[in-house]
Amino acid sequence: MKAIIAIPVFLVIVIVDIITKAVAEATLSPAGVPMPVFGEWFRFALVYNPGAAFGLHLGPYSRWLFMALTVGALVILGRLYRETEDGDNRRVLAITLVAAGAVGNVIDRIRSEFGVVDFLDVGIGSHRWPTFNVADIAVSTGAFLLALVLWKEERREEAALAAAAAASSSQSSDLVP
Repeated sequence: MKAIIAIPVFLVIVIVDIITKAVAEATLSPAGVPMPVFGEWFRFALVYNPGAAFGLHLGPYSRWLFMALTVGALVILGRLYRETEDGDNRRVLAITLVAAGAVGNVIDRIRSEFGVVDFLDVGIGSHRWPTFNVADIAVSTGAFLLALVLWKEERREEAALAAAAAASSSQSSDLVP
């Protein structure tokens, strides 16, 4: 049942990410030259990111290190997915978004030594958000949703434990003459 949500969402994100990056590389040349879309606040600009989010770069081994970290994250996400109950659609969606975005970016790391293709540029004047792509949107949205889902699960578990403790305390006080 979970796969009914996971597979289509995963495929759509990865395919749209691959296509938009290919279009960006084909049409936004040379790299780094912005093309205004909605004035200066939203532009297309081809950027190759050899590091991680926000341009985090760890030297010549960044590509391999971030690929390994992605594989590790995908293993953890796979475990979370397997542990997710059927019907927990928000959790399935969150995990799928993060996984699809991670796969989209790791495909770039595998295919090119230049790094991940970023092309969406948002900001005002010199105050710009780091350039990003569809995979980044999926990872960010999914991570936020997953954090929210896990937080709500934790709150429900804490409430259940508190209710059980209160019921246990009430029962033990009923036994005392």
